[in-house]
Amino acid sequence: MGIIWTIVLGFVIGDIAKLLHPGKENMGFIMTILLGIAGSFTAGLVGQLLGWYQAGEGAGFIASVIAAIGLLVIYDRLRGGPATGG
Repeated sequence: MGIIWTIVLGFVIGDIAKLLHPGKENMGFIMTILLGIAGSFTAGLVGQLLGWYQAGEGAGFIASVIAAIGLLVIYDRLRGGPATGG
């Protein structure tokens, strides 16, 4: 049941991050799930480094979405997407 819950939360987090990130990401269902899971993992690591979370403690939902958006920005830059800003 834990794997199914991880997949569902990964999809929700990835989907929200894609909605909040400007631009068009051509990501399918699996990539959206992986984006959400990676965002949650990244938020957990950063949170541990900053002292927000203890080892083994899951990251918060909002922190996971913010990390997923950050990963989307990195993905967009590596993909060679249009530059934003001035």
